[in-house]
Parts: sequence; structure tokens; C-alpha cells
Amino acid sequence: MAVSIEYTTPDRLLRDFVARGLVVLSPRSVGVPLDTHARIYEAERAALHAKERITSALIPEVLEVINAPGVVDACNQLVGENWAIQPFTHNTPFASGSHDQHWHKDDNGPYNLRKQRHHRAVQIEMLYYPQDVRLDMGPTATIPYSQYWTFNHEENHDNFAGADHLDFAYQLNGMERLAVSGPRSEYAEDDIRNQSTAHDIRMREAVANTGWPLVQPCELGPLEAGSVVLTSHNLIHRGNHRRDDWRTWKLNPRFMWRFWLYRTTDPHAEIAQEIDWKEPQTDPLTGIDLADVSDDITVVWRYQNHWMQTGKPPPAGLSSSEQALGALNSQLRINNEEAEPQRIGAAYSLATMDDEQGAAEHLGQALHDERESVRRAALYGLIALGEGATREFDKAVRSAAKWVRKAGVFGLGEVAALTPQVLATIVDRLENDPSVYVRSVAAGSLGCLARRAVATGVGVEIVLHIKDALVASLLVEKNRLAMNVAQNRSIKFVRPTDECDVCEGIGIDYGQDRFARVRSAPRENALSALVVVCTHGAVLGDAVDELISLLSKVVATEENVFCVGLAMDALQRLTFANEAAAAKVNMQEVLRSAPLRDWESLTRSGRTVHEPSVS
Repeated sequence: MAVSIEYTTPDRLLRDFVARGLVVLSPRSVGVPLDTHARIYEAERAALHAKERITSALIPEVLEVINAPGVVDACNQLVGENWAIQPFTHNTPFASGSHDQHWHKDDNGPYNLRKQRHHRAVQIEMLYYPQDVRLDMGPTATIPYSQYWTFNHEENHDNFAGADHLDFAYQLNGMERLAVSGPRSEYAEDDIRNQSTAHDIRMREAVANTGWPLVQPCELGPLEAGSVVLTSHNLIHRGNHRRDDWRTWKLNPRFMWRFWLYRTTDPHAEIAQEIDWKEPQTDPLTGIDLADVSDDITVVWRYQNHWMQTGKPPPAGLSSSEQALGALNSQLRINNEEAEPQRIGAAYSLATMDDEQGAAEHLGQALHDERESVRRAALYGLIALGEGATREFDKAVRSAAKWVRKAGVFGLGEVAALTPQVLATIVDRLENDPSVYVRSVAAGSLGCLARRAVATGVGVEIVLHIKDALVASLLVEKNRLAMNVAQNRSIKFVRPTDECDVCEGIGIDYGQDRFARVRSAPRENALSALVVVCTHGAVLGDAVDELISLLSKVVATEENVFCVGLAMDALQRLTFANEAAAAKVNMQEVLRSAPLRDWESLTRSGRTVHEPSVS
């Protein structure tokens, strides 16, 4: 194999993730014996040829990678200790082949479940490659530095299903269905090797047409067997076609495992290390020149760097002169998609003004703007402002416009101190909002409040009531037939309905009579929030009986497989964190009560290997 990619060094891990949105861990830094990767690969190849469903239950050595010291240490730095893995999602190996996906951000809930996107490192993806990846083997294609910019989705049904697309016409024109390489390709072999096909050209043009600074395509290769890539969940990327001899593909498949990680604890260091974003001037992975990176970008990076270390905004410093405020307000409202970085940069800059109240008022006005792109920038600016934005988010929650209410509920979860008043406001939306979207975001926000309360010590005694609200929600929220099934169309073309105004994802058939092809954004978000609460289960004291009963019932009877996996994870975390729960729950029996178990998530909540007795 050619010289490998520029792997991330420990001293650059945080910096590169904050700015670039991805880091690459070498097999030696992962800390797994190198022959483990070879065993995984051979077992995977045999399972592929035997047409078996490939999971970590079949190849448990994959769990060694998830628990490897280098992986755990890197993920602890990026998403905090006790991070969790979304169960039953895409935690299965992908084999590259003849077709190209187009550029997209992944759905930020399992299988195209639309949720609110965090700029903060709350969700990340882990990609694991058990074999060498040459540049002609279809290496994962990414767009570094794209994670903080996106597109409208609220009224844009092209992006309704969660996976925001760079060029949705690629789907409409049918190009994704055409083979770029392999026996069914109509392209000349030289054009395939030289990346000069119409598909390749369209991919490059789509990136250039964004007009966004720093972004350019980057293929993740060459990689050595055992490499692990950690990316922002918001990074634009795509699956890539192979360019080598297709007659070798069957004997030499290129596998990738993908895991979705999410935060259960908040950072709480006292001091953050400042970073000079322009030094060194060249990104060692991509070769991108950072010498002239603008303040609109570095102000975003500076905030994320401080929050990932301290859980707080960086110190304010910009003068709140009338001229400065006017200029930033104008910049916040610039038109067109290519101005997304400028709008976001203006919002973060407002958050650094020395007049916190004035900045909050200006951003609060923008949060009610008719344009989604302006509201989105204002939302992130208010989050960057911190707890001082609570009043503006409280106003937003009371808006007649559901999109503004959604932003308000999300923002309270991100920045507000956990008080009885804040809890009551969010619980009211969880229980009474007519929008499924708003209710699902409210459920997720309760998990964010619990994380922060434990980290700061403010409102810890109220976490018990968060638990009660989430349990109450699960007792009334219902599963619905997945939209792709109900509407008999691709998930990329589903549309909102009178019953549900948010995409609730793909219904997956796992070959078990127990499970149906159903989804529920509020139920799944409530259970994800309970995973967070149960991680800190000690604060619940003895008040765990109702929670144990509900989680056990979900595991034993629920038709929604994602809910079952989350309930298992939450219940196991509770038994490790809470003495009363540990005395009352037999996890072996709980695991036996469901026909499938997600060992990736369970290994993160304390079960390091799967037991044959419950497999």
C-alpha cells in the first residue's frame, strides 16, 4: 500500500476535530493487537459470502475496537466519558462497490429520524476499517470544514427526511441508481481510474458551487488496517465507488463499520486552552491553507473549543458599539445559501459582545425572522451566548410558530439552568405541543438539561422530575408506521402528514415477528434522554421503581426495535449507577426478554463482552 494518510497526533485531536470536523486514529494509537483486525476482516468476508447478517454478535472482536484504550481516550475527549452508542442503527459494515452516494449530512437520528442538529460535540460518528484501504478501493469521501454550515429543511421537503443533501437533483435525475464502475458501468476504464466520469465531475462541482470557505473534497485514504476515523455528525460526506478491477471485489471487499456516539456527560474544566487557528498555516491532512481563515469561521471554532473543555462560552471581548451591532445585524440577514458561514459567523460574533443583554435582544429578534436561515443562525448565536439567552428562548417557546417553538425548546435544553420554571416550560411542550417535531425536541432537551445539571451541580435535585416527565411521555406517545412504508416511497421522498410533521425514519425489518416497521420520534428521543439520566442514576436515589418497570416493559414488549435497544442501554446504566436499581434488576433476564440485543451499545454501558447465554 502507498504511504498512509496523515494520522492525527494526540496534541492536535481537539483542535482538528473542532475546526476540520474529523480526525484519523492510526492502528497503533488505537491499542488493539494488529492481528485482531485481520481476524475481523476474514470473519466478515466469510459472513458476506455466506450471506449472513453481519453484526458484532457474529464477530464479537469488533467490541474490542470500541473498547480499545486509544479509541476510548479520544472519544472521552470529544464527547465526554461514559459516551453511548445509538443501538440498532447503521452499526453494520458497509462494503464499497460500483455506485456513488451524493454529498449529504447524515440523518441525526437513527435511520433518517429528523432531530435538531447540535453544533456542539454532542453526536459524533466512528468509522472503523478492518483492512487496508487503497485510494482506488472506494475510500469514504468527506468535505472537511463543512460541519457548521447547512441548508434549510423546515419547509424544504428535499431535506425533510434528515439527510441534508448538497445536490438533491442527483437523486431526482436518477444518477444514484447508475453504476459508476464495475461490470454494469458505461464509463471507459480510463475515465473511471482518472476520476473524470460525469459522476466524478458532478461531485466536485457540487462542492465548488457551495461557495463556502475552506471546503474541498477529501478521500480518507490510504488507510492501514485497523484505522479509526472520528467525525462530526454534521460533516458532509458520501459513499464512494471503487476504481480498481471489479473482478477482484468479491475476494477483496472493502469494509467499513459505522457507529453513532452521543454524549451523556458535559465538560466541566475550569480553564480552556486557547488555540492559534492559523498556526500551522497548512492543515496536515487536507493541505488546505488556513493562513487567511476569516474571523467568521474562527469565532465559531473558538466557541466550540471552549465549550468542549469547560462547558461554557469563552470570555466576551468585542465592543458593543452601535456601529458594530448594526454591521453584524446586517450580516446576519445576508441572502442566499453561500452566505451561510457569514450569517453563522455574525451570530457567534454577536454572542461575544461585551453587552450580553443587547446581543441577546438582537439575536432574539432574529430568532423570530421569517427566513429559516436567519433563525438558524440566531439559534446558534444564542446558544453561544450561554445562560444569558434563557429569556429569549423562553419567549420563543411561547410563539404561535412551531418552528420558533422548536428552536426555543432546543435552546433551553442547550443553555438554561435547570430550575422548576425551565422544567415546567419544556414539559408543557413535551405534553401539549401539537407538533410531533416540537415534542421530540423537547424530550431531547430534557436529557441535555440533566447532563448539565450534574456537571454544574445546579438543579441536580430536579433531575428526578426530568425522569418523571420522560416516563410520563412514554406512557402516552405512540409508535406509527414508518413513513417510507406508510407512503410506499423512498425515505428521501417522504412528506409530512397531518398526523406527523417530522420524519420518523425508515422502518427496518429485522426478521423478527416481535418487531414492526414502526417509529416514534418522541419515544426514541425520550429514551435517549433516559440513557443520559440513567448514566447519572445515583441522583435518583430510591425513586426508581416506576422507571425500572417501564424500561423492562419496553424491552419485553415494544414493537419499535430502536426503543428496545435504548431501554436496554438505559436500564443497564441504571443498574451500574444506582444501588437500589442494582438490587432490583436482573439484567440477564432483561436481555433474554427481547429476541435481539445491540452489543455495541451494551458494551458501552458496562457489558464488555456478550454472554452466550443471552446471545
